[in-house]
Amino acid sequence: MINLLIVEDNEKLRLALSKGFSNINNIKVLHVCDTGEEAFNYCLQNLNVSVVLMDVQLAGIWNGIETAIELRKEFPRIPIIFYSIQDDENYFKDFCNSGILTHYAYVRKSNYLLPEMLIPLILDSIAGLSFIDPDIEVKVKEVKIKEKNSPMALLEPNEQKVAKMIAYGMTNEQIAERMGFKDKRTISRINGQIYTMWNLNKNPTDDKVARTRASIIYNKNMLIEWDEQGNAYYLDENRQRKLIPFDEI
Repeated sequence: MINLLIVEDNEKLRLALSKGFSNINNIKVLHVCDTGEEAFNYCLQNLNVSVVLMDVQLAGIWNGIETAIELRKEFPRIPIIFYSIQDDENYFKDFCNSGILTHYAYVRKSNYLLPEMLIPLILDSIAGLSFIDPDIEVKVKEVKIKEKNSPMALLEPNEQKVAKMIAYGMTNEQIAERMGFKDKRTISRINGQIYTMWNLNKNPTDDKVARTRASIIYNKNMLIEWDEQGNAYYLDENRQRKLIPFDEI
């Protein structure tokens, strides 16, 4: 018997999936819910879940990928079937960084909506196989290339966190408190390292200008250089220096 947990934020689809799977032999729907947090807590209290069928977009704080990461901390390689209609790059980025390699399928909801179509994926994931919808695989590869060429790839984990908080508009004091640093000068040293890695110390500027430029680099997710006149440039795929028009910054 396959014990199924369904995690879906759309009430009508949640009920339809539950009803559809309940009519299939050897499938038992243990529980249905709309948040990753509830799914996680349910699995902690009910250790007999065989497979999780989960939308990527959920009602709670965690999305489906984040929920899977938390689940696999407690239940290594628990089989999970993701499905989604979303093309939000953040989901693909989360998937790239999740470390999920086996016991899963990731498909478009529009292509795999009926329980009968999901059964082979469920059986394969339980057997340890993996499957990713070709359309989603293309998007994931695009994100991987972007991530590899991202300015963030030049930074260590703590530096990445600080860069994000700088872009969010937080002060050094606020960042130090959030990071739990005893010595607030640590943030200044980390800022300096970020500026160095992103070539923001090339031209003499004050810290406010460097912070602003670091925020632009973070939000644009591309390495940008400024000349002494304040013109902004980026390197294209052929490593050629290209001017960024003023109204595009």
